[in-house]
Amino acid sequence: MIIEKLAGIPRALRARVRGLRMPRHGVVYAGCGVVLAMLGLCGYSLYQSREDAIARALDSSRDVATITERDIARNFELYALSLQAVADGLARPGVLDSPRLRREILFDRAATGQYVGTMVVIDAAGNVVLDSENDVTRGGNLADRPYFQIHRDDPSVELDVSAPYDSRLRPGSRSIALSRRLSRHDGSFAGIVALGIDEGYFTSLFADLRLGQHGSVSVIRTDGTVIVRRPDDRHVTGRDISKTGFFQKLLAKDEGSFSANSPLDGVERLYSFRRIPQLPLIVLVAESTADIYASWWERALMIGSLMLIFGIGVVVLSVWLAAELRRRQRVELELERLAGTDGLTALPNRRALCETLDREWLRARRTGSVLSLLFVDIDHFKAYNDTYGHQAGDAALIEVARCIRRAILRPGDCVGRYGGEEFIVVLPDTDAAGAAVVGENIRAAIGELGIAHVGCEFGRVTVSIGATTWRPDLETDVSVVIRAADEALYSAKAGGRNMVAQMGVG
Repeated sequence: MIIEKLAGIPRALRARVRGLRMPRHGVVYAGCGVVLAMLGLCGYSLYQSREDAIARALDSSRDVATITERDIARNFELYALSLQAVADGLARPGVLDSPRLRREILFDRAATGQYVGTMVVIDAAGNVVLDSENDVTRGGNLADRPYFQIHRDDPSVELDVSAPYDSRLRPGSRSIALSRRLSRHDGSFAGIVALGIDEGYFTSLFADLRLGQHGSVSVIRTDGTVIVRRPDDRHVTGRDISKTGFFQKLLAKDEGSFSANSPLDGVERLYSFRRIPQLPLIVLVAESTADIYASWWERALMIGSLMLIFGIGVVVLSVWLAAELRRRQRVELELERLAGTDGLTALPNRRALCETLDREWLRARRTGSVLSLLFVDIDHFKAYNDTYGHQAGDAALIEVARCIRRAILRPGDCVGRYGGEEFIVVLPDTDAAGAAVVGENIRAAIGELGIAHVGCEFGRVTVSIGATTWRPDLETDVSVVIRAADEALYSAKAGGRNMVAQMGVG
């Protein structure tokens, strides 16, 4: 059935179909291309997901820095107003002479709260002259405190926030001093008013922040001193990072974000910072890049592994499919060959022979060359079969076919079995003389085979050959040359057989 179907397909169409067949490794290349495209899309998607993770972390850290900055700014503004109230009250006459006036005027608006400590007034020599908790001052000298010295040495500093220190007025606690300079009428230094804020204020403020396992939040002075950092680290508090390139990025602008290794512990983090207005403080919120990418890495490994497994499966399937297609193509080519081959003699069959003749006829008409045709018929072949049997007849056909094929010397010449004991030889670009020579060579060669044939007058198997030569034109058809060769064959039969006859030379 397959051979019959193939036989019904024109040769030109089959050649075109063969040209459209996928190359040997085309399926594998296509499968690998699909896998690479999918891996590329997956990689791009994971890259975008990675960028989204860093963008979300950046937005989150900016929000935390903004909220923290505003909370600190609002509370410290209230504390600063209390300090200003004390500074203004000290300028009123008689305040220092009356404990009641000191309480009502100086400390009546003093800030209160869970983390707010003692407010003190310190004179130019560093002596504590007033405090908010006692009508009778506890005394003491705080001239060695950095928050006192900065106001004494730098008249431009009006409001300052100190680094944490161990409080002398509240033993066992660490405080941060918010201080304001006191000046005389001539602008000279008159002392300071300071408010102690417990370090626990920042611990409470940062307690509910979720910054990952390696995240941190810090408050840093504009001179590079670390005031507080979470997670709590007493070795970090008070550390000076002003000489680092990291800190220079913080001073470059009032707010921003960047990624860098921490100068404190070396961990790579994504930082967002904001400077607190009116205060020498910078809020720094950091989330570790390892924490940011942790969930992304899990997702990327899972998706990447699945895509890799799927890709390997596609490649394996492509290799298998390519092997199957190659096997199928080999089968189709073999079937196509069989469809155009005579099963007994292995020569082209009548269909293939007619296609070759049509093609050569058209080529000769296009180029203006001649075309010769030989019609070869075994003499008395029916009698041979009747005498020796069909198996011997088949063997004789095979030997004759081989002999004719050996006599065809040029690559462009073609021989095929036309039917039964008849063969056709197509000789492109061959004139009548050349066709006669080829025909004689075939006749003589078959006679020399010496295949016994008692039913033939020559005592052996012989052939009669009809030869014709034509120069095709637009008004003639290929059937003309076939009829002419057939007529020449009958002429050879009528002339006594075992001969070459020519007819229809045009």
